[in-house]
Amino acid sequence: MPTISVLNMAGTEVSTVELNDTVFSIEPNEVVMHAAVVNYLANQRQGTQSTLTRTEVRGGGRKPWRQKGTGHARQGSTRAPQWTHGGVALGPKPRDYSYSLNKKVKQLAMKSALSMKVLEKNFVVVDAIAFEDYKTKAAINMLSALNAGKKSLIVTAAPDAKVTKSAANIPGVKTTLVNTLNVYDIINCDTLVIALDAVKKIEEVYA
Repeated sequence: MPTISVLNMAGTEVSTVELNDTVFSIEPNEVVMHAAVVNYLANQRQGTQSTLTRTEVRGGGRKPWRQKGTGHARQGSTRAPQWTHGGVALGPKPRDYSYSLNKKVKQLAMKSALSMKVLEKNFVVVDAIAFEDYKTKAAINMLSALNAGKKSLIVTAAPDAKVTKSAANIPGVKTTLVNTLNVYDIINCDTLVIALDAVKKIEEVYA
C-alpha cells in the first residue's frame, strides 16, 4: 500500500496514511479515462441549438413564378434552402447528447485518475479542511502552504459553505464534494487537495 503524508492547512506533516492499493495504486488506463472524459463533456452539452427549416421561416407562401415557360428553373417557394433568406436544410435541432457508460468502466476510470495523481505526486491529503470565516485569503494561504498548483481541486467529505465560497474567487481553483467527484475534474487539475475523511469515503465506495 502506498503511504503518503497527511498535512495540516499550514503545510506541516501531522501523520501518514496508507492508501488502498485497489483504488490509489493501479496502472492508469488512459483509454478508459478518455472515454469517461468524453462522456462527461457530452453530458454537459445543453443541446438547445436550433435552426429554422423552410416550413418555419416567415413568408414564401406564393409560388415565385409559373411552373413552365419562363426559362427559369421551377420554384415552389422563396424560402427553399437554396434561396437567400430561405430555411436551413438539415440544420441542428434541440437534442439530448447524453449517454451512459458501463458501471465497471466508470469505476476503473475513477481509480485510474486517482492513481495517476498519486503516481505524479499531485495528491495532497489534509487532515481537515475548514475555515473560521468566509475569507478568500484563508484559502489562498492554505493552497500556498500546501504548494498546490494554479489549478487545484479541493475535495471535502461534507458540504461546507465557508470552504466553497472562500475558494470561489480564486482563478483556477474549484471545490467539490467526494460524492460528486468526477474523472474530468481530477485530470483537469494540477493538484488534488483532499480531506482525510474524503479519502476514507472514496475507499469505502471503490475498494
